[in-house]
Amino acid sequence: MAEKATVKAGEIIARMDRIPIWGLSYIFIGILGIGFLFTFYDIFDINVSFIQTALTLFHVTSPSSPQIPVLLGPIVLLNLVGYIIGSLILSPVSDIIGRRRMLMVTMIITGLGSLYNALANDYVNFLIARTITGIGVGADLAIVNTYINEVAPMNGRAKYTSLVFLFSTLGATLGIWLGLFLTTPSSPFPLGLPFALGGSGFFALNGWRVMYGIGALLALIGLLLRFSLPESPRWLISRGKITEAEMIVNMMETKAVKKLGQLPPLPSLISPYIVQKHSYLTAMKTIFGNSNYVKRFIILVIMWLFGYMTVYTLAAGLTSVLASLGFPPSEAGMIAAIGVIGFILVPITTFFTGDRLERKTWTIISVIFTILGGLLIALAGTNIALSFLGSIILFYGFNLWVPTSYTWTAESFPTRARSTGFALCDGVGHIGGGIGIIAVASFISSLISSGVTTFLAVEVFLIISLFQVISTIIAVIAGHKTANKRLDEISP
Repeated sequence: MAEKATVKAGEIIARMDRIPIWGLSYIFIGILGIGFLFTFYDIFDINVSFIQTALTLFHVTSPSSPQIPVLLGPIVLLNLVGYIIGSLILSPVSDIIGRRRMLMVTMIITGLGSLYNALANDYVNFLIARTITGIGVGADLAIVNTYINEVAPMNGRAKYTSLVFLFSTLGATLGIWLGLFLTTPSSPFPLGLPFALGGSGFFALNGWRVMYGIGALLALIGLLLRFSLPESPRWLISRGKITEAEMIVNMMETKAVKKLGQLPPLPSLISPYIVQKHSYLTAMKTIFGNSNYVKRFIILVIMWLFGYMTVYTLAAGLTSVLASLGFPPSEAGMIAAIGVIGFILVPITTFFTGDRLERKTWTIISVIFTILGGLLIALAGTNIALSFLGSIILFYGFNLWVPTSYTWTAESFPTRARSTGFALCDGVGHIGGGIGIIAVASFISSLISSGVTTFLAVEVFLIISLFQVISTIIAVIAGHKTANKRLDEISP
């Protein structure tokens, strides 16, 4: 009987693997995307708004004070500690109880954290709120990427990860531009927004609170939409729920046939691993009891650790870094806000070309743009147009490797431990984000007393980029190939 179930499960997996297009409703991509929109809104909403938070809540005397990046460092670090807790403790639960259920739990936690942020009245409560939010975000990103990889076609895992990632760029855009609108004084364009509200009245003191309140509302919308998501058929099969998995695959085939006319022939059968009794310990043994998965884990953790040092220093702290280097706060915020144009170009690029190159190849392309963009900002001086161009290139660069690396990480572990494996790599890697921003803040603070110069700005951006260079070298030299291969062949 068990042998028949295994054969049947293998047939269902093969039927999924022959579907060359997205087999579910595209509405579900939108539903997952709304969640990503909120999580990245939360990551980026602190970038511009934190200067106002520091002035009004933490009583910093000047918007260009080097104390602001110093205050920001522990906040980003604890947010990432929360991210790690969520990744390592909550994400693996989805390997036990399912992707769909945990996607709802993570959105609840993230929304509550954002609401707490809006109500925080001192530094300690602000830290706690960002930690709670990080717990939800860390778990959510791991489970969303796991889910996409399990239902996307073999030749489109990077493509559909990128499509959902497009929503994250919209969230980042919303977070940065709302911060500019609600928390900075009005300034003539292009040095700021002429209609910004953060210079007087209610928004001069509370614009940042409104930002986090909006985040809580977005989380509520994301939660309500996720009730309609189907479960991952691969997860159902791994738990022995063959009938439920087949119902979803039947639906996927019907949709594909309507669009394509007929489906390709079945590929060879791969017998999936059906877990009799699942636990977190079982998932850990799956990863660390297999030398191949251990090697992948080490490579991916190092890649994420150093890569996130660059990503989070720029994603959460670019405005504060620029202000410390002598840029007026509104101009610094505008430079960061314009930069998100480059971020939006990332999923458009990887949607069309992400599956054509090996995942690790994208790390090389990415770091070249990061270095170029940072140097342009450092050398721009008073040329605001050059600063804008540099920011667009910079945002394009430090984000370009992320969606394909999300795909790469999820592909690298088997279904029974996929969410756990992703969470371990991405979660532990996020330690680098906090380390990076604290290191750069300390670097700026120690050098700022000698005066801000072009050479200092070049040094700062080269240091920020160096972390990503190390990440790229590790990925390229030691990384494994996964593009356009069957998921159960890559990670049986």
